[in-house]
Parts: sequence; C-alpha cells; structure tokens
Amino acid sequence: MKRRFCEVLILSIIILAVGACAGKLPTEPTLRIETGMHSAPITRIGVDVGNRYLVTGSNDKTVRVWELATGRLLQTLRPPIGGVDEGKIYAVALSPDGRTVAAAGQTGYEWGWNVSIYFFDRASGRMIKKMSGLPRVISNLTYSRNGRYIVAGLVSKKGIRVYRTTDYRLVLKDRDYGDSCYGADFDKTGRLVTTSWDGYVRLYANDFKLITKEEAPDGKRPHGVSFSPDGAKIAVGFTDSTKVDVLSGEDLSYLYSPDTGDITNGNMSTVSWSQDGSYLYAGGRAQKFVNEELKCITRKWRDEGSGGYVDLPAAENTIMQIIPLRSGGIVFGSADPAFGVFDASDRLAVYKGPEIADLRGNREGFLVSDDGATVQFGYERFGKSSARFSVSERLLELNPGPSDSQNLNPPVTSTADLNIADWKNTYQPKLSGRPLKLEQYEISRSLTVSPGGKTFLLGTEWYLRLFDGEGTEIWKVSIPDSAGAVNVSGDGKVAVAAIADGTIRWYRMKDGKEILALFPHKDRKRWVLWTPSGYYDAAPGAEELIGWHVNNGKDAAADFFPASRFRAAYYRPDVVAKVIETLDEREAVRLADEESGRRKQAVTVREMLPPVVTIVSPADGAEVSIPEVTVKFSVRTPSGEPVTAVKALVDGRPAAAERGVKIVEREGDVQELRVTIPERDVEIAVIAENRYTASEPATVRVRWKGAPREEFAVKPRLYVLAVGVSNYADKSLRLSFAAKDARDFVTVMDVQKGRLYRDVVVKVMTDEGATKDEILDGLDWLQKETTSKDVAMVFLAGHGVNDPSGVYYYLPVNADTDRLKRTGVAFSDIKNTVASLAGKAVVFVDTCHAGSVMGARRGVADITAVVNELASAENGAVVFASSTGRQSSLEDAAWGNGAFTRALVEGIGGKADYTGKGKITVNMLDLYLSERVKELTKGRQTPTTTKPHTVPDFPIAVTR
Repeated sequence: MKRRFCEVLILSIIILAVGACAGKLPTEPTLRIETGMHSAPITRIGVDVGNRYLVTGSNDKTVRVWELATGRLLQTLRPPIGGVDEGKIYAVALSPDGRTVAAAGQTGYEWGWNVSIYFFDRASGRMIKKMSGLPRVISNLTYSRNGRYIVAGLVSKKGIRVYRTTDYRLVLKDRDYGDSCYGADFDKTGRLVTTSWDGYVRLYANDFKLITKEEAPDGKRPHGVSFSPDGAKIAVGFTDSTKVDVLSGEDLSYLYSPDTGDITNGNMSTVSWSQDGSYLYAGGRAQKFVNEELKCITRKWRDEGSGGYVDLPAAENTIMQIIPLRSGGIVFGSADPAFGVFDASDRLAVYKGPEIADLRGNREGFLVSDDGATVQFGYERFGKSSARFSVSERLLELNPGPSDSQNLNPPVTSTADLNIADWKNTYQPKLSGRPLKLEQYEISRSLTVSPGGKTFLLGTEWYLRLFDGEGTEIWKVSIPDSAGAVNVSGDGKVAVAAIADGTIRWYRMKDGKEILALFPHKDRKRWVLWTPSGYYDAAPGAEELIGWHVNNGKDAAADFFPASRFRAAYYRPDVVAKVIETLDEREAVRLADEESGRRKQAVTVREMLPPVVTIVSPADGAEVSIPEVTVKFSVRTPSGEPVTAVKALVDGRPAAAERGVKIVEREGDVQELRVTIPERDVEIAVIAENRYTASEPATVRVRWKGAPREEFAVKPRLYVLAVGVSNYADKSLRLSFAAKDARDFVTVMDVQKGRLYRDVVVKVMTDEGATKDEILDGLDWLQKETTSKDVAMVFLAGHGVNDPSGVYYYLPVNADTDRLKRTGVAFSDIKNTVASLAGKAVVFVDTCHAGSVMGARRGVADITAVVNELASAENGAVVFASSTGRQSSLEDAAWGNGAFTRALVEGIGGKADYTGKGKITVNMLDLYLSERVKELTKGRQTPTTTKPHTVPDFPIAVTR
C-alpha cells in the first residue's frame, strides 16, 4: 500500500511525540542544505492581515518569510536544532499585524522533556520569546483575528492550549481530547473551533468555555477547519474521507456537503472560505490529470460551497494548508515543497516550487559503478531527466549514454537464496515469509542485495538497515529523509542512497558510517559534494548550497554560514576525491595534505565563524528622496574574532560611502554608514570581515521616491582589459587562437561605443605584449580608470595552472611553470583588482585549454575556486568561465576561435537577444553560451556563469 505524505507526516509526528529522549543542545556546527527554498515538505503557512508577508514552516527545520506579492525570500528563521528530528517545524502562524512569527513542532523536546513554541521578530529574525512546558509535539498554531490570542494544537490526546499574546499567559488548557488536534480557527468575535482525530469538532465561546462538542458527520478524522467570515458556518475537511462538511457556526449541526462525488482518491483535508464568504476552497491529497500530469487540486465551490465548482491544479503533492487573500483568491502551501497564489480570477499569479531533484520512484534506475565513484539518477520523479555524476572526474553529465560502458549497475532486489517480499512502501517487509523487525509506522521504501548475496540493504522512511541472510540486523543508520533508492558498489565496499531531501549519500558497508554526500541542484548545473567534517568540492556558484547551522542556545535563533565563508580551509576537491578511495575521511585528509604540502588544518569551523551583520534601518522597502542614505547596523562576532573591516555595497558593487565606522568591541552597538546611491531603486548591503573571512551581506532594498530613472539613462564608459596568449615562450604550452580570442572580444565590444556605452576604452595584450609586468600594469590601469558609473571587463585567454597548494596562476607569455611565484600572475592580484573596482565588474575566463582540439590536456587548472571567489558577495564580480570540472576548453580552426569565445562573440553580436528587444543581459548571455558551447563541442565542454545574489541582472550589450 502506498501512503501519501500527509499520512506519513502525521504518523511520524505521533511517533516523535512519544519516542524522543532528553539530551543536550548541540553546540558544534551542523552541515545543512540551503537552496533559498525549503528542501523538505512545507507543513503549514501563515499570512498577515495586510497580505504583505507569507510564512512557511517545514520539516527541513527552517521557517521562511516571503514577500507575498512576488514570492521573494525576505528572511530565513532558524530555531535551535538537534538530532534527526529535533527542530522539525509542523506549525507556523503569523500575527495579524505581520510583526511576529510563531513556530513549533518537534521543538525543544530533545533537551528538555517538553516542547517549546518559538516566537520570532519577523523583520530582524531575532527570537523574542520561547514558551516551554508543552507535553507533546505541536501540530498547529493559529492566531485570533485580533492577534490577542494564539492556540496550539497538540498530538497524542493532549488537546489544546490557548495563550494571551500580551504576556503569553495560559488562558485555556483543554486535555479532554481522545486523539491529536490538527485544526483550529477563530471567528471575528473570538470564538474558537477545533478538530481532532477522536472524531469530534469542538466549538468554544470567546471566553473559551466549551459551547458544544459534536461528532463529525462524514469522517472519523476531521482535520482542517475554517469559520466563514460572518461566523455563521464552519467548514471541515477530513484525512480519511473525500468529503467536506459545512456545519452551523452556532451549534455544529450539519448543514450540507459540497460536491465531491467525482473525487475517488486521496482526501480534501484542508479547507478555507474566501474573504467575502462567497466561495469555499478545499484541497489535500485529491488528484486529477491536468495536461497529462497528475496534480493535487484545490477545489473552489461557488455559493458558499453549495454551487458548482472549478478545480485549480496546484501542486504535485499534498496541499497542506489554504489561506484566503483580501483581494480575492488564496495562497496555498504543499508538501512538494511548494507554495503558490491563485488570484481572484483563478490564475496562478505566484508559484515557488522545490529546488531539489526528485529522487523518488526511481529504484531500478539508480545506478552505481563498481568502485562507487559514479552514480546515475534522475532529476525528475520516476527517473526522468537522467544524469550521471563522477566523483573522481568532478563531472555532472546530463542525458548520459549507455551505462554498460561505465560498469554501472542497478540494484539487485532478488536472488535465488534471498526471498525478500513486500518491501515496496509497506510497514512489514518479509524475508522468506518472516517479517523483518522495523519500528512502528516505519515504512520500507527501497532494497538492494549486496554483491555475493550474503547481505541486503533496506532503505526506509527513517533508516538504512543492513541485514544478513537470516534477517539479523548488522547495522542501522539514521538518514535525513526517506530513502527513495539504494544500491551497493560492485566491489561491495560502499552503499549509496538516494534521499528524498535531494541528496545522494555514500555509506561505508562495513559499519554504515556516512563518508560523502552530493547535492545536485534542480537547475542541472550546480552541485556540491562534501564530507561529514565539511571538506567540499563544488561547481561554480554552488558553494552557497550547503553551510553550517550554529545553535546560539535554547532561547535564541540559530545562525547559518554558507560553505563559501570557509573556502580557504574547506574547499578541498583533493580530499573529497580520496574519500572514495580510502573510505576514511581522516586518511583522505592526511594523504591530500601530504601530496599538496599543506599543513594540517588547526582551526575549527567554530573558531572561523564570520561576523553577523544586522541592518537596523532603513527598513526593507523604505522610500528615499536624497541620494545619500544613512544605514544603521549592528555586528555580532560568534567566533569572538574582532571585526577588521566593514564595507557597503550598492547593487553588489563597492559603494561611495563615508568609512568612519568604528570597529566597536561591544556586540549590538549600532553603527552608521552614509552611502551614496543612484537615483533609482537599489539594494544596499553591508559586509563585515574578520581575519579569516567575511560575513554574509546584510541587505535592504530602498525605493527611489519619484519616477525611477533608466539604469543607463546616463551612459557609462566601458573599460576592457583583454589578454590572450597563444605563442608561449614554452613551446609545449602554445595554443592556436587564444591571442585571436582576445582581439575578437575587443572588436565585438568596441561596437558598443555610442550604443550602450558612451565610450569603450580598451587595453589589449597578446603574445609578446602579454608579459607579467604588462598584465599587472593593465590591472592597475583598470582599477584607476573605472568609476562607480562605469563598467569594467577583464578577458583572459590562455593557460592557467594551480601550484601544489592549490593557488591559481594565469600564465603570461614568459611564464615558467617551475617558477610560478616569480613568473605567473597570481590570482590574488586579479581578485584584489576586481574587488576594488568601483563600477560593475565582469570577468571572462578561458584558461583551461587543451593543447589541440581533442588532444592531451595541458595546463588544466581548477578554475572553480577562482570563479567562486571572484563571484562571492564581497568581491562582487559576474564571472563567465569557459568550462567546468576537469573539462578542457577547446579550440578549432573550423571556428577560428576557442569554442567559448566563438559563442561569446556570437552572443554579444546579437544571437543572445532572445526577446528581440535589442538588449543582451547577463542572464541571456549565460543561456546562449551554455547552449552554443555544448553544440559546438558536442557536449564535451560546459561553460558556467556565476553572479553574486547581491548583483541584479543588467545589460552587457545592445544590438541597436
């Protein structure tokens, strides 16, 4: 029997309610996925009265605040977390005034034997109150319409609690519930209605005295509940029925049921009236085919639910909650995870879907190589959009060829000696007819027999379990989400699991220890691969996809720091590659350090934590009418390391600012920066640094009061530094087209003079003119000439190499690879120039060339670290790189260029103008380069573009 998410979640909550044990709050940093969207199902949502903000809570242990009108992420709230389940959010609510976010679920039980409700300031993300002492997991939270009260529904017969929000005093404790409470709503007079799986609906007066308790007419498990705007009616949805009932708001007597006769699957568990009461909405697990896709629907009935209906295809998984909007329409949250807004015309006006690969339903297509270093999976459910990832090659390949040539094998699910049955989506898998021992409500999801047939691996909702041929468990390990597929390498040394959180994880077969994890982003470009201690490898732009969650105590919001903040110490592709070989992280580090000559890492993540900046004012979205903005901010130092510098950015580039910032010793002291902005809407960011790293930018958007000006109404100058070396002094390094690439790039950009730019000023260096001294002088020239109103471009073609310690050097014409420090252009010189440029900065890097078009690789460098560092928020450059991973950048006489430059010249020349409006932006050029280079090289080369999130998309060229 296949169970849907809603049922699995509810059963999991019940287990957690009685199965947790007390412990200590973890103080060590914890690695987490971070995509800017939830990575696990959204369980509940909340909206303020003004419909400005949406909050979403999730099993991924975060609460997120969104701008409702656009779906833009404003804030990520992080409660303290613990083991596998501690910190999962099952309930959220937003106060009617939009100031306070309440969140709860599996929150605080692990270290206190009771559950807590966390209250956050929505604007700052600060935890302002922790209310403890609740005896069970909290399944729902609801504010009264005037914001004076909040009700918490509990699981496992513990009833409800109502608190007064002025002082958080308990005003009602009703434990007379025979099962869990999953639904609650207030009407405008303050009356309260609740539902419980004991089969009853309860109605309370505005003094919280019970008016009546009635058995629900059409289901044993009433779930969602909603008052009509006038309080005269109450709608109820069920988890065990496709019915929806409408009851009297006076005495809970049955009135009628909206038409659900054609719904034969799932349920309509969540319900909501429209703001004016004329429509009734419901959704849940009920599905219909829309354009040949099976979608969970939201049904909208006319005439208060008694009339006809329209079905709105909303999501691929359970609709968890629906909330009406004052302009008509609704906002919904689903288990995909996803949320969306249907407007009054039933148009899907806003939609934010999952950012993770859907690794479910692809058991047979989850392939693993003999050595465990290569896996094949699908980005979409049931294995669609297949991809192959090689740890050793650091390469993600889309739509790969036949797997037999790669020695990739599917899971083995049966042998002559092992008769394993009933293991797909059941509670009781069997070996030779005997049930395997699992926990109550633990669902078996996937299976593979190990090579040799002596053991088998079972993937469940909560664990990986290795059994011997007699059914005796050898080991079990907790996993972050359901195991959609499992496999074992052909050599029997490594188990690999495809997890529902979008990760693929490697485990050592001898003891079940996790040794490696991969997160392939849904965009099919970015990926990050990491060890349990946080050593990582990543595609360009992917370092932000994981990071460190750091608890700040039981009564404070936690911090999160992306992996990029620790790049200098933890970006270690050499370590990651050796983990598969050694099956031991510590040994992999030792070997990699020995080969590179690095010293052993002596500083821990906690000791390297960056500062945390909070902008006090202006508020996000504030209007300004003068071009000088005073930004007030405070800085915390979690590591204790003193702040060494503070700087401001405007739209991602260094701001013209008064730099009289005092580096204060006391945390929380408010400081000021006066920042000059252009006369248009902009984003201002503040970054603080310590001796190890820089903070994440604290950002605020300000709106120019009055008619915004066109971004380039006053045309900027363009400064171009182009370097290309073909005719190296070292003949073994010589290339065919790198010098020509630089000249061709300059030619196509020079056409922009008088178009997008009022002037194009060029310094081009090729072959004999591209010495180290000349290049350094060129960088100095670029830095001195570029103003805040200008655009600067750096184009590098030729060879780049890394020294044994990983430092990148661009090779000038007179480079000696045995004397890189003296003859190579160090990356630090390039980075320092780019970071200090006052205007927009764009870098084109084509330095991983092969000696001939499909010949032996020469001078192949790890360009990824260079790209990620240049594009980090504190450096702020847009970077276009010619290739990724260990790919070589190719050149061919048929193109007359390198593939990258050929596509670049074509794109800027007009072919990247996809809209036909005569403007080519960063994003449009990225798309053209990606497709064109793949076409030219038949998929052998994949260019990448990385843009800081603080830098908005902007035009690079125009065609007329």
